[in-house]
Amino acid sequence: MASITVDATRENISKVSSFVEAELELLNCPMKETAQINVAVDELLSNIVNYAYPNSTGKASLVVEAAGQNAVRITFEDSGVPYNPLAKADPDITLSAEERKIGGLGIFIVKKTMDGIDYKFENGKNILAIEKKW
Repeated sequence: MASITVDATRENISKVSSFVEAELELLNCPMKETAQINVAVDELLSNIVNYAYPNSTGKASLVVEAAGQNAVRITFEDSGVPYNPLAKADPDITLSAEERKIGGLGIFIVKKTMDGIDYKFENGKNILAIEKKW
């Protein structure tokens, strides 16, 4: 298990992505799954950066851990505004980009590419975890 805590800023997204990639390499995660996880990490961390702390800069923490022999679980924590991204309806992808409401596509992609995703608000923290098998 490895963890990182950073200020929830755009500048730190690449730092966190590099950290996650290094951990995935240690777990022998294949390239395809690594790419999917990178998209998910970028999307979820961007949501924390953009929405968790509307009037300040807070912290974001990630824990990367093996979840069985060929799987990884990545847990995101922040103390920002409570928000469950899983409660929002999926976007209607049959509509054109112009017809669709803005937002929700990133979480939709995360839900479709990960094998598991869960959310809870506990002890004043948003806790979202994703799981990917290979």
